[in-house]
Amino acid sequence: MALTLLSALILGLIIGPLARLIVPGRQDISPVLTVLIGAAGALIGAAVVAAVREQSGFNVLALLAGLAAAVLLVVLYGLVSGRGGTTAR
Repeated sequence: MALTLLSALILGLIIGPLARLIVPGRQDISPVLTVLIGAAGALIGAAVVAAVREQSGFNVLALLAGLAAAVLLVVLYGLVSGRGGTTAR
């Protein structure tokens, strides 16, 4: 469990900023929250792929699913916080 959370935080360092780059417009999200959103996306992606496929270890499909989940979380954060960016970067 602790290894899963640590892995999610490490992947969050990559997935969070990538998700923010994919979402159009400017997001007003702190770096710490960006990593947490990326970590949550990584956990969600890993859980979804694990439910569909039985495979342990590193999985590119889980990474892509985590990125997609993080993109959705960035969009949801923008909608909920009222900071959804429509201005160009």
